[in-house]
Amino acid sequence: MAKNIMLQGTMSNVGKSFLTAALCRILKQDGWSVAPFKSQNMALNSFITPDGLEIGRAQALQAEAAGLEPSALMNPILLKPTTDVGSQVIVNGQVLGNMKASEYFCRKKELVPDIKKAYDTLSSQHDIIVIEGAGSPVELNLKKDDIVNMGLAELVSSPVLLVGDIDRGGVFAQLIGTLELLEKRERDMVKGLVVNKFRGDISLFSDGIGILEERSHKKVAGVVPHISCDVEDEDSLSEKLTEKDFGGIIDIAVIRLPKISNFTDLDVLRQYEGVSVRYVSRAGDLGIPDLVLIPGTKSTVSDMQWLSESGLADAIKLCFKRGIPVFGICGGYQIMGRNITDPLGSECGGSISGLGLLDCGTIFGSEKKQTQVTGRFGSVTGFFSCLSGAEFYGYEVHMGETEAAGPALTDCGGTFNGNAAGCYVHGIFDSADVSGRLVKALYQRRGLTYSGDITDRRRYRDAQLDLLAENVRKALDMELIYRIIEEGV
Repeated sequence: MAKNIMLQGTMSNVGKSFLTAALCRILKQDGWSVAPFKSQNMALNSFITPDGLEIGRAQALQAEAAGLEPSALMNPILLKPTTDVGSQVIVNGQVLGNMKASEYFCRKKELVPDIKKAYDTLSSQHDIIVIEGAGSPVELNLKKDDIVNMGLAELVSSPVLLVGDIDRGGVFAQLIGTLELLEKRERDMVKGLVVNKFRGDISLFSDGIGILEERSHKKVAGVVPHISCDVEDEDSLSEKLTEKDFGGIIDIAVIRLPKISNFTDLDVLRQYEGVSVRYVSRAGDLGIPDLVLIPGTKSTVSDMQWLSESGLADAIKLCFKRGIPVFGICGGYQIMGRNITDPLGSECGGSISGLGLLDCGTIFGSEKKQTQVTGRFGSVTGFFSCLSGAEFYGYEVHMGETEAAGPALTDCGGTFNGNAAGCYVHGIFDSADVSGRLVKALYQRRGLTYSGDITDRRRYRDAQLDLLAENVRKALDMELIYRIIEEGV
């Protein structure tokens, strides 16, 4: 069986996912067969594996860092929030059902055999497993029957690195306070501390390292700087959703839906010179962009209602009337149609009129489509004629079925109408053939010529993972890390 190491955090969004990806890439570079593992993930950014199973997007990225095809073994439980008090529960890549939080917490111990089986199978195939925890291990009201932090570390006998985020302040309270709230047997499993997202001169934190080690009786395994690399974020805490610096020549406005999902579909556009991607949640902030994108959502009916109530529906329609192109992906595609009906309550239930920009309608059923796809755009007219014949790759993951009366956008479905278009394919812009044509067309629409680089997202992301690993390797005491892995608990 494989050796292991686990990264737990003092809170959500301290950088566990990125550090897990970095360790996977470093260990791979050092010649080890390594795989990521997260027993339970709560995220609306998901990925479909080659065998049609759904996992968290972060574990797919970590698998890529490890040089592996993503597998449901790496994330046996995925929770996708549908309401403020309930989630769609996905086990071993398939939908188990929708549950309220109270029901899930009563039943989650039943899923321990699934977790252990997935971990043991993965462990039998690799040398080292890098495990990611979730949130904080000392949410005292939730610790009973824990299956993702210390409960998992004990289940699979894994040493733990505890990660704190100095950029958010209070890193001493984060790390030392977390250790104080752990039970002794749990505290003994923590073999090192990591200070993450440090800005400035790290040498000025040498006294801080001494204080942490003296107070915690744990070694500081590294102080990791705030690393500027374009690696996909896991969830709605992403800084990308709140950035205010829009200095690009081309202004792309993404509608920040309340239940936004798979916004990583749009990260590829950020890598292009002169292109800014901003997220809009108020009608007054939409303005007159060069392109409006409506991303996926886990609750299409309620998010369409929010668009209407917020005034953004009318603002998007006004953009379309002005000739500004509008593109929707998955839930965004459904929203752009005439109507959306959820008779079985597959998401939140109900029926509502869509934006009416596309001649299509969506009905939700009980079956979920999960598949990877490759395809080609058809003969498209309007602004998106720039994509005619372009080849793409991606995946579909959705509950609704959309019937389109308009012309087909791609050989995988979707439709278009003038400067409006939409389809179900997540990652449709990742191909250089697609994103490159789109950016060039946006420049041409402004009377300009794009002369920057055009890069396939996979190659670009691989280079960014190397950059992440290079910087994390420099910051961590890798000799200590290897000793922790070797000695275990």
